Amino acid sequence: MRLHRQFSNDTIATTQINMAKVCPITNKSSKVAGGYSNRTRATQFNPTGKKRRYANLQKKTIFIPELGKKMILTLSTKAIRTINKNGAYKTLKKAGLI
Repeated sequence: MRLHRQFSNDTIATTQINMAKVCPITNKSSKVAGGYSNRTRATQFNPTGKKRRYANLQKKTIFIPELGKKMILTLSTKAIRTINKNGAYKTLKKAGLI
């Protein structure tokens, strides 16, 4: 569930309620992966525990010139690169945020 809060007349913040930390553009979130020790490299088998790997999420304010507004989003670094390449309006529209 997404909520849009308007801080002032030109800034919109998108927050997600009751959900894990997820990038709204790439849908990247945390995942559980196996731990890997240096001992594993030295022997044939050495069990290690599971470890949660978190996505690299950054809080960014993005200005959308077509709308004349700013949005505060928590994005993965890959999503930030996608916005830089394809443009803010096109990327956010494709993700369903606009």
